[in-house]
Amino acid sequence: MSMSEGNHRAQTVEAYRLWWQHDAHWYQGVAKRFGQEAANEINAEAIRKVAVQIGQRVARQCGVLPDSGDPGKDLAELLRRYDECGDRMFPRELRNASTEVEGDDLIVRTLTRNFAITMLRMAGSLDGYQCPCTDIHAGWAEGLGVTLTENRAESCLRDGDKACRLLMRVATPLSTDTED
Repeated sequence: MSMSEGNHRAQTVEAYRLWWQHDAHWYQGVAKRFGQEAANEINAEAIRKVAVQIGQRVARQCGVLPDSGDPGKDLAELLRRYDECGDRMFPRELRNASTEVEGDDLIVRTLTRNFAITMLRMAGSLDGYQCPCTDIHAGWAEGLGVTLTENRAESCLRDGDKACRLLMRVATPLSTDTED
């Protein structure tokens, strides 16, 4: 990587950090003026809309999800797309995440570092904050054209856990032939 490419990447990461810091302060201002519940609700709505757009972009780039008859293979492709959504929404420099399947159909997304939590903590906005992770995953699923039958957090960095452990199940088949 050339020096200018390295500087450009560093500037990009700094821009992400500044926007996340802005977001944390914005959240804090909404919570102070309108209450914590309103701040959490508005934050979840906004981030879900962004997540849907990201899922749609990944879906356009990758095409229709396969229905090969091999659920394991089809689920592996869905995991790849979820990881692509994560990479587009949260640069690797700002988080540490992995996605895997447990059993036959449980998608487990694990985050051991989440820059949003770090920024909220630094801005003094963590108390009362509700993570919108399930809203993010619901948005990605909608954008990718899949229906979640389960979408919940088992643990959360926000609560002091060592990792966020997010559990999802999708309806099968993964995709349908309908267009929006």
